[in-house]
Amino acid sequence: MTASSTHVAKRHLLEAKGVTKRFGAVEALTGVNFEVDAGEIVALVGDNGAGKSTLIKSIAGIQPGEEGQYFFAGDEVSIRSPLDATQLGIATVYQDLALCDNLDVVANLFLGREEIEHGPQSALLTLNEVDMEARALELLASLSVTTLRSVRTEVGSLSGGQRQSVAIARSLLGDPKVLILDEPTAALGVAQTHQVLELVKRLRERGLGVIYISHNISDIFDVADRVIVLRLGRRVATFRTSAATPNEVVAAITGSRLTATVPQAGSEATT
Repeated sequence: MTASSTHVAKRHLLEAKGVTKRFGAVEALTGVNFEVDAGEIVALVGDNGAGKSTLIKSIAGIQPGEEGQYFFAGDEVSIRSPLDATQLGIATVYQDLALCDNLDVVANLFLGREEIEHGPQSALLTLNEVDMEARALELLASLSVTTLRSVRTEVGSLSGGQRQSVAIARSLLGDPKVLILDEPTAALGVAQTHQVLELVKRLRERGLGVIYISHNISDIFDVADRVIVLRLGRRVATFRTSAATPNEVVAAITGSRLTATVPQAGSEATT
């Protein structure tokens, strides 16, 4: 038996094949393939209306596609609801962050998954504030988030970069394997953007597969390993940032030149 005959196809951490989504007569996605590996940051880019949000919502189970297959660690899975995605280990941090400004960092981190005191106090549903605070400090330290003076600070008083860090940290409490970040540096200043990008890099170091949605080409080339381009609901190009230029990615987004064209079925071609 030859070496080529024993070759086994790579098992991606998360893979979507042939995803199609329609809204009435409008086909928002047409047979789109997508994949991300553990310890990899994949940037998903495209102009407004390209299908980025629709693809992400299908992977997150919010708006499942009418057609398509999903694979997790090589096994075919069903993603028909947000609960399906969560149980697989897929978490999403949306652009609005969904934080409660009147609550402190600890309360936001554990919102919906509060820890209750054990023993006699458990019957009163008393929150275990000590343990939650300790876990919050441990998690933020593991992500090297050092800009927060206190985890008891109300989130409403934090900077944009600090708020984004809290939202990302909250998503990690469920121990996800894939994290979707929707425009994490939108409306942030230079220093805050740098802070968030460094945090995203640390997510890769933790072995997560990160899907990074952004319009900022500079940020993408700073953090991403690969770039997948959508245009008019189709995947039109894939690039490795180590071998491509920002101009090539912009050209694929605008359609002025379809470099590294990827067929909707079969193996991918990359630049």
